[in-house]
Amino acid sequence: MNTLTVFRLGRVEYEDGLKLMHLFGEARLQGLIGDALLLLEHPPVLTLGRAAKRENITATDARLAQEGVEVFDTNRGGDVTYHGPGQVVGYPILLLPEDRRDVRRYVRDVERGLVQTLAGFGLTAGAIPKWPGVWLGHEGSPDARKIGAIGVHLSRWLTTHGFALNVNTNLEHFQLIVPCGIREAGVTSMQRELGHAVSVPDVEEALAREFTRVFDARRVDGTVDLRTVSVAVVHGRGPEARVLLLRRTPERGGFWQTVTGRLEPGESPVEAARREVAEETGLTLPVVDLAYRHAFALGEALPPKLVEEHGFAVHAAPDTQVRLGLEHDAFEWVDVPTALARLPFRGLRETVTRALQTTPRP
Repeated sequence: MNTLTVFRLGRVEYEDGLKLMHLFGEARLQGLIGDALLLLEHPPVLTLGRAAKRENITATDARLAQEGVEVFDTNRGGDVTYHGPGQVVGYPILLLPEDRRDVRRYVRDVERGLVQTLAGFGLTAGAIPKWPGVWLGHEGSPDARKIGAIGVHLSRWLTTHGFALNVNTNLEHFQLIVPCGIREAGVTSMQRELGHAVSVPDVEEALAREFTRVFDARRVDGTVDLRTVSVAVVHGRGPEARVLLLRRTPERGGFWQTVTGRLEPGESPVEAARREVAEETGLTLPVVDLAYRHAFALGEALPPKLVEEHGFAVHAAPDTQVRLGLEHDAFEWVDVPTALARLPFRGLRETVTRALQTTPRP
């Protein structure tokens, strides 16, 4: 029996999700790992499949910017769809065996995994042949409504992309698009149908269980390899705001970053944040928890090395004196556009953005 390793990753920035799919796929093709199922949530994004029509994004660029929604082109099938918090996204990374090498069967199997998951919560769902995804209601019924989107990509019988199940999703964001190009029917969520918020971990557990059954696999629970912190040290507000950037030494990559570091054994994230700020800048200032945790792959290693990072902020005075540690050879206080342009990783940019929205402690 094959194994299916299930990773429950929490928030993953969309571009980091694309990289995760690529690395897991390459590792699977090379036989370095078995089949995997990545379960996660994305920030608000619109994704365009190969068959997408741009006119199915009905919102203006200004409205998308106001809502904080980004747009990405992808190589999956289908039209335009929405991902956001409260929606469980699943990326099955499977190397299909010879007896399952049928694209339609694979899509039906993904549908079956979603249908069986929903049944466990008392929701009767199914497919509508002329439309992709998983639906409540019947074809031709005025109350037909989509609860799960499916958009897959197969190459050399390796599967990527997958599905998105609306749990506690902000359904108003679907008004930014014509979901999957279907104008004749609506969109719903488990929360709307059941009348209350639904536990995302419980839904992930059900998805892991049902997909293991559908694909005749033995479940293994995956874990992250490394836990880290990122800390944005800032001062000022509005146009006067400045961000402290540190440049890594050439042997450590030579790029600009915020304060970063890994948790030591027995250390909490906030303790690690305080320690890293002191070691890398010489500052002993209060840290503000940004309630921002996300997962990503470290570098290009195969198999992927998974990292969970926790973001913090530090508010400093304009005349703060910085004393560099051994990992960096330069520092600069820069304006916000410069900081966001220099930082090479989305998680660091998001940490800075969130830090600037916090208020200094008295």
